Amino acid sequence: MKRLVFPVLIFISITSCISNKRINYLQNLEGNEPIELDEFIPFADVEYEYVLQPYDIVDVDFASSNEDLLKAFEFQGANAVRTGRAGGNGNMDIFYFSGYSIDKDGYIQIPNLEPIKIAGLTELEAREKVQEAIGFYFKDEVQVKLRIGGIRFTTLGEFNNVGPKMILKNRATIFDAISIAGESNILARKNELFLIRQYDGGTKIHQINLNDRQLLASPYYFIQPNDILYLQPMNIRQIGSGENLTGSLQLGVSIITALMFLYGITSGLF
Repeated sequence: MKRLVFPVLIFISITSCISNKRINYLQNLEGNEPIELDEFIPFADVEYEYVLQPYDIVDVDFASSNEDLLKAFEFQGANAVRTGRAGGNGNMDIFYFSGYSIDKDGYIQIPNLEPIKIAGLTELEAREKVQEAIGFYFKDEVQVKLRIGGIRFTTLGEFNNVGPKMILKNRATIFDAISIAGESNILARKNELFLIRQYDGGTKIHQINLNDRQLLASPYYFIQPNDILYLQPMNIRQIGSGENLTGSLQLGVSIITALMFLYGITSGLF
């Protein structure tokens, strides 16, 4: 039995320790064209542009020389909420209180206007449609600002903080999302991040390798509203913590102690 102790410790150490190659972000992986430091990396040419969907929240604001008439098309208190945004709590979904929620049929309801269907449109197309609807009541041109109320996304799996999140930006990278969720657990499969993305009329699952520097030129480098990020655990999670050599040795000693205890019991029975 004692002769098994050293080989078992060696086996546990080899199989349990996690290589830095599985942990470090943005490596030049073997087989890929290396991307050197200070090298310019152009963004991916993405054909798809996000279209508004039911249950999205959009921020709509108007500007005109006729401020009194504008008040007829605003919810009472909306301006006060917008004014207080700068001092608001970062965890508070401020657009929920001042924005316009797209209903299940794709419409938003602006006071004193007929419901306007904007689901299925880009932000620019939706802005033009709202501007056309409200411009009917003004002699002078009305300026309309319409945008997504922040980027909402969800994290699941091996993040330090899972659940719905929001970034108050027009554009955010996948590393912005990871930093908000808390850097991924060391036992996560960073080479197998599943990005679940909604498209007009359906959903796709994309697999991303956070270890790969080529990600910076990927069409999935920037997240989009309603993205879901899911990180799976490594197989080592099944047998306990082996995040470093000390943890692996402690795990090995525990296993050997249990084996010796069982050996002592069974030997006394025969």
